[in-house]
Amino acid sequence: MIEVICNDRLGKKIRVKCLEDDTIGDFKKLVASQIGTAPEKIILKKSYTTFKDHITLADYEIHNGMSLELYYA
Repeated sequence: MIEVICNDRLGKKIRVKCLEDDTIGDFKKLVASQIGTAPEKIILKKSYTTFKDHITLADYEIHNGMSLELYYA
């Protein structure tokens, strides 16, 4: 179990507990349940990399305590 921090830079910073084997799509569903937004409207980025829904967190080398940028579509 890992904890990932999502920051939307508008004052909302959330901590999400998940597994490294979860896909980005699964992770977006966990984020959406905490912030009350549809998972289809969430975009996750790190630097200039936009994460794709079918790839796992481990494949993107997202580990415990990492911070991701949260955008809304």
